[in-house]
Amino acid sequence: MDRAQLADFLRRRREALQPEDVGLRRGSRRRTAGLRREEVAALCDMSVDYYSRLEQGRGPQPSEQMLAAIARGLRLTIDERDHLFRLAGHTAPVRALRGDHVSPGTMRVLDRLADTPAQVMTELGETLAQTPAARALFGDETRFEGHLRSVGYRWFMDPSARDVYPVEDHPEHSRAFTADIRRAYAKHGARSRAGAIVAALLTESPEFVELWEAHEVGAGHAREKRLQHPETGVMDLQCQFLVDPEQGQTLLVLTATPGSESYDKLQLLNVIGTQTLAGGER
Repeated sequence: MDRAQLADFLRRRREALQPEDVGLRRGSRRRTAGLRREEVAALCDMSVDYYSRLEQGRGPQPSEQMLAAIARGLRLTIDERDHLFRLAGHTAPVRALRGDHVSPGTMRVLDRLADTPAQVMTELGETLAQTPAARALFGDETRFEGHLRSVGYRWFMDPSARDVYPVEDHPEHSRAFTADIRRAYAKHGARSRAGAIVAALLTESPEFVELWEAHEVGAGHAREKRLQHPETGVMDLQCQFLVDPEQGQTLLVLTATPGSESYDKLQLLNVIGTQTLAGGER
């Protein structure tokens, strides 16, 4: 790990970013070149102290998970991400046509949706980045590791993953998540991450086994969903998808009809998300 070069790289990338690049407003009293450290720490979902120590060359070796978060927070290109990993003493992630790195362009779109539930997801339903409103609705889905990163796996293995949907809609979602996993499995094969998830679910979930054996391929997620939250109740939301074919990722955006009760509830959810972001940090 080259602490001096890592610190210099982080500082220069921070100073090169402007508030407008990450969806922030430029205040009249801003004197810092680029973003402030506390702003970058919030974008990376880590404490200001942790990030500051890295930039000062006195922090511990960051994990690969932390480096991936920093790469997204600083809007690094894939070449810059690889450089970051090497400076921190890690092997750069294997490049693939479809990976976990979110492109700067997609992150810029996400920045402009801060008041809307939106998140970037892989083909396996692994959440890579979320807006505050999405965290208020779904919880922090970027914290999971292993098979639990996949929302489809969590659906069958973690009962709490179903809390966001009314119970009467659960059978429909079970079929849709099974179809999602089947598509990824058919595309990438038994030796892929999708194959490992299928093997685990066939061993651990009788419900998944029954749906898998039915071999239904036409089931999909409806564009209109009912979602619920303890503070707002049930909301009727519309789903929009922006697909990045090069990365094999989807930007999921949830909206409500203006003037509807669900629209008002979504505005309340945005307030809840902002309060959550201000009140806690990793």
